[in-house]
Amino acid sequence: MTAHPAHIHVVSSIEDEASGPSYSVTRLAEAQAGLGLSVGVYSLARTPRDELHAGVRRRSFAASLTGVPVLSRLDFSRDLRRALDAAAAEGALLHVHGLWRMPNVDPGRSARRHDAPLVLSPRGMLGAAALAFSARQKRLFWQLAQAGAVAPVRCFHATSDAEVADIRAFGLTAPVAVTPKGLDLPAPPPRGPREREVLHLGRIHPKKGIDRLLQAWALVAPEMPGWRLRIVGPSEGGHTADLKALARRLSLGDSVCFEGPLYGADKQAAYRRAALFVLPTRHENFGMVVAEALAQGTPVISTKGAPWQGLETGRCGWWIDHGPEVMAATLREALATPPEELAVMGARGRDWMARDFGWEAIAARMAEVHAWCQGLEERPECVVI
Repeated sequence: MTAHPAHIHVVSSIEDEASGPSYSVTRLAEAQAGLGLSVGVYSLARTPRDELHAGVRRRSFAASLTGVPVLSRLDFSRDLRRALDAAAAEGALLHVHGLWRMPNVDPGRSARRHDAPLVLSPRGMLGAAALAFSARQKRLFWQLAQAGAVAPVRCFHATSDAEVADIRAFGLTAPVAVTPKGLDLPAPPPRGPREREVLHLGRIHPKKGIDRLLQAWALVAPEMPGWRLRIVGPSEGGHTADLKALARRLSLGDSVCFEGPLYGADKQAAYRRAALFVLPTRHENFGMVVAEALAQGTPVISTKGAPWQGLETGRCGWWIDHGPEVMAATLREALATPPEELAVMGARGRDWMARDFGWEAIAARMAEVHAWCQGLEERPECVVI
């Protein structure tokens, strides 16, 4: 394979199955390929590959400077840079996902050099909570590299109105296309009682607000014997150890358990087993785990750090303010709700996911955005100027 696809999604990595981009970027690309478009996904990997998968050309490149402290964490790749330059010279549209790494910078440089159309999905990385982590390093990286790479963006992609606000608050003025992430709807969950279990699933990271969830659980658990809080996911920066220490200080005992990441059928089974899913996040641009839980008929509590106000309007969960006290009050209400009523709430959530979050419709909307950025179509309705 020599020629480059006409639409190239660029992401630092798709090797970590627990990472949102590993699923959402590849599925968006596959759904666009299903519409007859020439689509590729370019990323970094330990073992470089060039293969065709579900109609999508997946190219992975080796990182450079792997032995250089600090710089190695920025994911430099000379091979990826050369490939992006060649693709931009051929007129390919580059759609970059994320910020703060060189694979998020190189597409902008190639687009500017060859006047190629560029789309950027910040993927929640411009939210106030996300920017607060490693804030000094991000400000420096913005000045040295990222700002120039963002300058040629013809359109940003946001997954919610809240992310549009984040983009504008950061001072970026290019048009924004608002399109949610898609979802592969699983088979209907079996009928019958759920376990007396509250599930949180996802990356174990400080921005997820799990510390606040544990503090809320400490207020509720003595009143709810037989219920268990299950926290599942990969630890980032050793944060699981911090949370386990907090759980010991709060004397939570066996009412909370910590597990490593689950994938595929095991992850779906965890959603189906739980009576309730909780996302206590400080900030999310979307919160894919909410959609996944609803697709399995599991009602959800989410903080307003994620843009899921539809939980209330769709009567399939709770959308609440931050803080352990608010979370505790909501947990009391949810756990006191009869199982039959929780099942009805979960069914409403699954219907919502089937109606509004199918990949085919979302890929078609993004294809319209790409065509507009290429000067081939009028501005789509989902684009905010």
